[in-house]
Amino acid sequence: MNLFKKKETAPAAEVSAEKSKKNKVKKPVTLNIFDFTQDNAITVKDLDLYYGEFQALKKINMQMPKYQITAMIGPSGCGKSTLIKTLNRMNDLVEGCRVEGEIMIGGLNIYDKGVDLSALRKNVGMVFQKPNPFPMSVYDNIAYGPRTFGIGKKSELDEIVERSLKQAAMWDELKDRLNKSALGLSGGQQQRLCIARALAVGPQILLMDEPTSALDPISTGKIEELCEELKKDVTIVMVTHNMQQAARISDKTAFFLLGEMIEMGDTEQVFSEPRHPETERYITGRFG
Repeated sequence: MNLFKKKETAPAAEVSAEKSKKNKVKKPVTLNIFDFTQDNAITVKDLDLYYGEFQALKKINMQMPKYQITAMIGPSGCGKSTLIKTLNRMNDLVEGCRVEGEIMIGGLNIYDKGVDLSALRKNVGMVFQKPNPFPMSVYDNIAYGPRTFGIGKKSELDEIVERSLKQAAMWDELKDRLNKSALGLSGGQQQRLCIARALAVGPQILLMDEPTSALDPISTGKIEELCEELKKDVTIVMVTHNMQQAARISDKTAFFLLGEMIEMGDTEQVFSEPRHPETERYITGRFG
């Protein structure tokens, strides 16, 4: 038995392939299919939405201008939250949901086949009714999205985290707590952290589904001030049950009832001179 027998080596091609696998680096994802140069950030055309046989939205037509806050108001069950979830295709996750019509965002009908959902949700972020921070540090919450899209360099992530927290008016509050759990923040802070997390991937549109309904008045005021500041760079669409909130901060208001959009216009006009009697009945508190 020859103890010094020459060790067999793998063919050069196999060695090369193995090295290639080890050295493969995740490349940043390029998502550049949307064009946000139009005056309207979102245009909805003849939108119908069904849950099985039940029609939840009926022939919705509306335009949401760029760099403005559009508020959607109406009683519970009127379809406003259903509509906001169609704007980044969250309803795809609901079994039996069917959408007909068009939603144009960035020059594309987002319900066309072949639309990249990652690209859509990068450009159209969402903040929910209740704060939902991840069970990790403040830093990792905000870095989560950029990492998903291939950004791994520490210096770049540091810059994104700082910028996002500053946009959400939280940097001074949290700059010394970046490595602490986000679950230790107050409810209002958690909601603003969720806004910062959404901003970290650079969305053009931010959807807010009753973002202050679970918050105290002081936290609500901070979110409203933040929205006024953010609309300089981001289009905001907000669902709210709080008519005073809609009147305070929105530029456009749309009133929904039983799955239909009854009226949409400048906020001042909708609240002071509504064109439709049902709108007037709702905003004067006679129902809803």
